[in-house]
Amino acid sequence: MTIVVRPAHTSELGDIGELTVRAYAEVLVDGSSYSTHLRDAATRAREAELYVALLGDDLAGTVTFCPQGSPWAEIAQPGEGEFRMLAVDPRHRRQGVAEALVSTCLERARELGYQALVLCSMDVQAPAQRIYARFGFERAPDRDWSPVEGVDLRGFRLAL
Repeated sequence: MTIVVRPAHTSELGDIGELTVRAYAEVLVDGSSYSTHLRDAATRAREAELYVALLGDDLAGTVTFCPQGSPWAEIAQPGEGEFRMLAVDPRHRRQGVAEALVSTCLERARELGYQALVLCSMDVQAPAQRIYARFGFERAPDRDWSPVEGVDLRGFRLAL
């Protein structure tokens, strides 16, 4: 089945938020309020660029692309784009959805003339990190950080 990636529609924001929470359920720290943040697709759509991947009529995945100046960017430096909250519905994993969303972010970063694309990932997200490696992302330890106690984020960067 063909994967279609496009900007999110306003009518989909609730479903996008719920999909994001489902996709991150395995890595959420118990008692974390991060699920509220993940669920807030409406704010991401306003303050960044929110994309969805469709498999047929199914909402299969989403990603937030953060252009320069977006308050959602966490580690991007001048001349870099960033993506966050790459989420694939557990029912649609291993079908190329994540790859299609990452490709969209790469295309967008190139369109904007950025020199690099960056992201953060947790150690428990090894499957996602394998995807990033296939695209050529390299570890960027100088971008590692911890937003809260017990959550260690690892930086990755791809020169464009």
